Amino acid sequence: MSLADVGVLADAIRQEVGKAIVGQPETIDHLLVALMARGHVLLEGPPGTAKTFLAQSFAASLGLEFGRIQFTPDLMPGDILGSNLFNFQTSQFTLTRGPIFCDLLLADEINRTPPKTQAALLEAMQERRVTLDGAMHPLPEHFTVVATQNPIESQGVYPLPEAQLDRFLFKLLVPYPSAQEEARIVSRFGANRGLPSPAELGIGAVASPALLHAAAEAVKRVTLSDSVTEYVVRLIRATRESADIAVGASPRAAVLLAGAARARAALDGRDYVLPDDVKALSTSVLRHRLMLSPAAEIEGKQVEALVATLVEQTEAPR
Repeated sequence: MSLADVGVLADAIRQEVGKAIVGQPETIDHLLVALMARGHVLLEGPPGTAKTFLAQSFAASLGLEFGRIQFTPDLMPGDILGSNLFNFQTSQFTLTRGPIFCDLLLADEINRTPPKTQAALLEAMQERRVTLDGAMHPLPEHFTVVATQNPIESQGVYPLPEAQLDRFLFKLLVPYPSAQEEARIVSRFGANRGLPSPAELGIGAVASPALLHAAAEAVKRVTLSDSVTEYVVRLIRATRESADIAVGASPRAAVLLAGAARARAALDGRDYVLPDDVKALSTSVLRHRLMLSPAAEIEGKQVEALVATLVEQTEAPR
């Protein structure tokens, strides 16, 4: 697959998802970048902003197996991963696979379950495999976690620890739609009884695991020049030197940012990375990896604004 074909495939996916989702073009683009960069995405937004429906529509357009886990305080790790159950008819243990064995997993309201259950996703997200009773079970090549969380409520939630947040390539903020977009949503869905499924809205699979594998191979041909690499490193190191940031980004963040920039270039049909690719993705990659200093918190500073300032102050190659 050529890089031009990758761009055509991305446009087809956007068009299919657009049959169900009104607006949110930036979120859809980030999901495409994460898919090509083999990363995971954390969506944060108030209830009713189509986070779950977006993940369902995205999976339907890709032709991938979709799985959903509704996280609750009583959810156990075995409910996610599965377990070996004894079969009295055969007198043997049989593996019962959990919902994590899919291509695209929606971890709905991930901050509503205790840390022990949240940690059940760590190995799967990092190594794309699951260990049950000492046996390793590989997950599909395109295994991707799209997690959602509600930032409004503070009771009965368990904030994700830093180690878990670091496994997500992007943290995306899903805002309320504009007045025009909301009017289109009401006009399109107001007459329905309940929310229709992606299939009922005419969303079909315009991709397949084989096509996505070919697209991922094409991304590997994108060139990351030494000057852009040095720019990524300078930007990441600047987060550790800022007086407003208590904990900066790690080398893993630099690697993920560079990989995401290559995927973004491929989706645009380019075989080289521009500094603008790095700038466009820096906030989404860094907003959940930086911890403000106590003084910055007292002053009410926001991580997004600090990242924008660092991007502006860090010299980019020409």
